[in-house]
This record gives sequence, C-alpha cells and structure tokens, in this order.
Amino acid sequence: MDVSVLTLEERSNIESGSWFSKLSPTLREAILSRATVRRLRDGAAFGTRGTPAAEWIAVARGAVRVSSVSLSGKQVTLTYVEPGSWFGDIALFDGLPRTHDANAHGETTLLIVRKADFRELLAQHVELYEALLRLNCRRLRMMFDTIEDLNTLPLAARLAKQVLLLARRYGVREGDEVRIGLQLAQADLAQLLGASRQRVNQELKGFEREGAVRVEPTSLVVLAPDKLLAIAER
Repeated sequence: MDVSVLTLEERSNIESGSWFSKLSPTLREAILSRATVRRLRDGAAFGTRGTPAAEWIAVARGAVRVSSVSLSGKQVTLTYVEPGSWFGDIALFDGLPRTHDANAHGETTLLIVRKADFRELLAQHVELYEALLRLNCRRLRMMFDTIEDLNTLPLAARLAKQVLLLARRYGVREGDEVRIGLQLAQADLAQLLGASRQRVNQELKGFEREGAVRVEPTSLVVLAPDKLLAIAER
C-alpha cells in the first residue's frame, strides 16, 4: 500500500489501533503492503448479509455501521466499528457468507485486504493466526457482556454504559466536556440498545436533569462521566 494516500490522522488511527499496534513490525508491514484504500461517502453500502466474503477490512477514518433486518422488517444496528478496528475475518475463516450488512457512517476511509492476500498472510505469518484468535476471543467476551446486560440491567443503566463507551471510542475533549464525535440520532442509540426511540429520549432527558450529559440536535456531550458511571451501576 502506498501510505502516502492516507492522511496523517488515518495512518495514526491504523497504527495506534489496540489490536494492530501489538503485532510485530514485520507483520504490520506485511499487512499494510497488501492493503488498498477505499473511501466511502456517508451511508454507502459495501457489504451485504448473505453475500460471499471477499475482503478483510480496517477502518482508518469514520465508522462502519453493522446491521441486519429482522423478520418484521425492522432495521437492527449491532455495532459501529471504530477507527483502528479490523473486521470481516470470521467469514474468511469459515467460508460462509457475510453475517450482516455494512454501511459507512459518515465520510469513511477503509483499508481492504483481498481474500487471497489474507490467505497468504496466514500462510506466511503464524503470528496472525494467534493474534486473530485473541481478537475473536475478545469479541466473544464482549458479546457475552452485552447479552448479560440486556437480560439483567434496566434501560437507563445500559444507555449510560453505551454513552460512556461511545465517549471513550469517539470522544473529543472540549475543556471539561467530552463531545461524542460519532453523530448518532436517538433512533440509532435505540437500535443499539434494543429499545424504542421514545424510551431512549426519556432516559436522556433524565441524564440531562442529573447534569450527566447535554443533548444537542446532532451530537451528545458528556458533562460528568462519574454521574453516568453511577447510573450504570445502580
């Protein structure tokens, strides 16, 4: 890959990613040498549930919305893949079709490694097998945590945890406040939590009254992380 086509921010997002940064310099260089850059506009689709898997993907800028459609036709958002994260390897391992839809959320830059190159990397670098095993174990633990929260915590606690997570992943500090850079409508938050937009709106108003957040038309600002943590632990 010609890294000159990436901005400094995009390259930094990849190189400082929590998973990628722990790989050996040799493996990091091998992966980047096989990657191509793809830039997408907000909302652009690049992966569809049920289609053959052909690419291993990293987010260099923006975010990727991973979603599906329920039997009733309702759109369900499972997660937003943040800059520095890699995904798509599961379907390349088992050879089955893509499990979900993927769309750009905001102006998004991706690194793409073709399936054939992914296979070559695995054949040449045993380290990659071990690293991907650790990555998928982490994903599995996070999935178990999400299922546990869904079955044991009230909506307010789950929402507080989600806002704290978004602030950690996408937060931009502005003095004593943290603005969540990922623009999410309340309907988007509701889909992440498996709740209605109306109930999420009610809980956010409660957070505002407690001085934990400020809700703006296109963003969410965290005023007091300690108050959100207290709500999450009630």
